[in-house]
Amino acid sequence: MNKMTNSRVKTFFSWALKLSLVGIVVLAILLAYLDAKVRDKFEGKRWALPAKVFARPLELYPGLALKPKYLIQELEQIGYHRVPSVVTPGQYSFDGQEMDIFRRYVTLYDGDEISARIHIRFSGGAIDGLWLDGQPVPLARLEPLLIGGIYPKHNEDRQLIQLSDAPSLLLKTLVAVEDRDFYDHFGISIKGIARALVVNVQRGGLVQGGSTLTQQLVKNFFLTRERTLVRKATEALMALLVEFHYSKEDILEAYLNEVYLGQSGRRAIHGFGLASQFYFGKHISRLTPPEIATLVGMVKGPSVYNPKRKPENAMARRNVVLGVMNEQGLISDYELAVWEKRELDVVQYSQYQRIEYPAFLDLVRRQLRSDYADSDLTSEGLRIYTSLDPIVQRSAEDAMSKRLAALESGYRMPQDSLQGAMVIAGTESGEVEAVVGDRNPRFFGFNRALDANRSIGSLAKPAVYLTALRQPEFNLITPLDDSEIKIAGANGNIWQPQNYDKESHGVVPLYQAMATSLNQATARLGLLVGLKNVVQTFYDLGVDKDVPEYPSIVLGAFEMNPFDVAQMYQTIAASGFKTPLKAIRGVTTADGQLLSRYGYDVKQTIKTEPIYLLQKIMQRVVQEGTARYLNSQFDEGLNLAGKTGTSDSQRDSWFAGFSGDKLAVVWVGRDDNESMPLTGASGALRVWAQTFKDLPLKPLFPLPTENIVEEWVNVAENAISSEECEGAVQLPFIEGRLPLHTQSCVVEQATDKPWWSRLFN
Repeated sequence: MNKMTNSRVKTFFSWALKLSLVGIVVLAILLAYLDAKVRDKFEGKRWALPAKVFARPLELYPGLALKPKYLIQELEQIGYHRVPSVVTPGQYSFDGQEMDIFRRYVTLYDGDEISARIHIRFSGGAIDGLWLDGQPVPLARLEPLLIGGIYPKHNEDRQLIQLSDAPSLLLKTLVAVEDRDFYDHFGISIKGIARALVVNVQRGGLVQGGSTLTQQLVKNFFLTRERTLVRKATEALMALLVEFHYSKEDILEAYLNEVYLGQSGRRAIHGFGLASQFYFGKHISRLTPPEIATLVGMVKGPSVYNPKRKPENAMARRNVVLGVMNEQGLISDYELAVWEKRELDVVQYSQYQRIEYPAFLDLVRRQLRSDYADSDLTSEGLRIYTSLDPIVQRSAEDAMSKRLAALESGYRMPQDSLQGAMVIAGTESGEVEAVVGDRNPRFFGFNRALDANRSIGSLAKPAVYLTALRQPEFNLITPLDDSEIKIAGANGNIWQPQNYDKESHGVVPLYQAMATSLNQATARLGLLVGLKNVVQTFYDLGVDKDVPEYPSIVLGAFEMNPFDVAQMYQTIAASGFKTPLKAIRGVTTADGQLLSRYGYDVKQTIKTEPIYLLQKIMQRVVQEGTARYLNSQFDEGLNLAGKTGTSDSQRDSWFAGFSGDKLAVVWVGRDDNESMPLTGASGALRVWAQTFKDLPLKPLFPLPTENIVEEWVNVAENAISSEECEGAVQLPFIEGRLPLHTQSCVVEQATDKPWWSRLFN
């Protein structure tokens, strides 16, 4: 019996020793793995810093058409505060006619602007005078609005700080509230664990942890938020390793930059540096004790104690933290009594609580891919300077959402059944100033401006008429046949286009056929000039997708997205000079070193003379054709030009229009591709008009070359006439392409007979 017992004891200890050795080996391997993981994170690049994307800097100059209300909107968006009299950077004052702005130091991709006082005098909706530090200047720039970021997978955003940037009161308060033994423990706190163990036993579950600041940092850096014993054990081991390798100062600095402190849309706010800007609009070094208490209080539960969304919870928690600060001797009894009654004073808007523009940011990201890897954009903290104009963007967004709702109501359509997209660019620069990809402008999803390929309808017609005007046989009054037409396809199908009014209009002059968007005349013209030539004109205008060479393309029976349509019309608006549409001006590193500058790539792809004639026709589209609604909305002196477009069965409503400085393409339709009771004139055109109704536009004056001549003609006779002839009109022609015939007319000569003698004649 004793021998058997001794044998069993020996066996037990033998197995125990073996298992202990295995356990030690496994633990050693685990520790080695965790140690490598910890050191890699702390000694390498700790955080992926998203690229920051900025709008264009607002350039102020005498003569700029700018209403004070728009300037005020932009100033408040970039975090300026209105005061009676400016004394520090970031302030402005306004008395109705004059404005003072104390500009902050501005860092831009093409140079910096020093902090200075800007004085502006307004008159008649424009800047009448501009002074910088008391001296008249031709130009002054404000800092650009931060409009978004290109985030890593988890959409984390942070503004890195050093430990020396943080107020000492913040550090002491954080330690007092979250980990009083921080400077004494070695990663885990026995007192904290014991306290949590008692609570968990009392509650019958794992409801409280005894985590130190180091453990919290480890959890955020390396682990998930699940509450399991395995995760807690791993957390404890890694905390020990962190404390073994790094100083308390290193750990605290990492914690200040890592801790999660709320959400702004899809963007996660991490670190006290960004949180101080986001909630209070100031650098962390300028935080007041109540503000410090608010942020430290949020660590316990950023969603529960969010001062913007749950101010009552946040104030109660802040006061608890103020009480702890008082207990620890960090603030006096008097200060506690005063600050407990103070409002939270969070800023309702700052450039760090930004409105993002998802459709525009999507375009920026796509255009950057040719030069930068996605990993660079989401981790290197690059600064992207763009051409977005917040004033124009806001107007486009408001017009889209309000007008679509009005159309649905007016035409008794189901609510939210319509969708829309818009692209706005400078006519000559090709810089994209606004992009709308959804009637809900904050929606991060399908971007219709870039990805909704839809039939363009009559937006194709300018390419057909331009093809004709490039050929010597055609001019503005060349007669076209608008009778019925049938065309047999290769598969035996018959294509028989009809006019919108289902009527034929006989013989019409070329300019009138396009101004009134006649389908039959356009179809005949397309076949007459040659489909191959029409396709080439599309390519010359900037279309970079395959255009099928079949008859119905002349009426837009192929698909394009609004951005590609805008590229095509930019070449028309810029008199034949194609400039690739671009959204980016420059890129710098996080510390301001220039990496890329995006200039202009201008190429003349179509001669100026035929484009000049096309622009004159497109002005007639607005003056007397399908876009004449604009006459009731805008000053005729703007001389706007454009083209409406409606696809088969009214599934798509388009309008492309331009002034002397801005081009905008609007699409309205349904995602299910069902028909609508809307044409280009009754749908998209109305959105375009509302977008620009309150914005300054420059008049459009097509510039003729020396090869353009003005002649008096009789349109009905297709003949040269004279000013005195009845029905004569003056129109432009390319030299050498005048009508072949001349009209003779007899003009009654004036007489010197008294007026009463003529009564009997």
